[in-house]
Amino acid sequence: MEHYYNELVGYLTSRLCDRQRAADVAHDAYVRVLESGNLAVLDNPRAFLYRTAINLSIDLYRREKRLPLEPLEIVDTVDRSSLNEPEHPVSQLYQEQKTQLMQRALNELSDNCREAFLLRKLEKLSHAQIAERMQISTSMVQKHIVNAMKHCRIRVQELEAAQS
Repeated sequence: MEHYYNELVGYLTSRLCDRQRAADVAHDAYVRVLESGNLAVLDNPRAFLYRTAINLSIDLYRREKRLPLEPLEIVDTVDRSSLNEPEHPVSQLYQEQKTQLMQRALNELSDNCREAFLLRKLEKLSHAQIAERMQISTSMVQKHIVNAMKHCRIRVQELEAAQS
């Protein structure tokens, strides 16, 4: 599925008129498709990927259109009591196991693959920013991120299979 990436970014760039936003939407589409776990049963994975990307583009447009920026004072008035509710012990244990598994999975990756993935997921850098920071091409960044996602998805599926 990785070979559709540049084609998809080009298509989304024509729709969104912004290559960086197109790359971000394409990345999110890949994440959704890979996390769905349906790749083996799809008749046309390219069409599924494109439909996912188009839907994400529409969601992005709607979100930007209807959500004006709020002053920070309004955001600070949100009731935070629900954020402090204790989690169910079984759910908490599962989350801890999943976190430990993800850490192990990330440690199994090459240094460049792990760095690109973490820069994208934790620091929210664009592919171009990651490429510049790591001094590699954006296509290499894309490959590292997709490979990291695949690897982590496989590890999580292994955990879920073991839990069953």
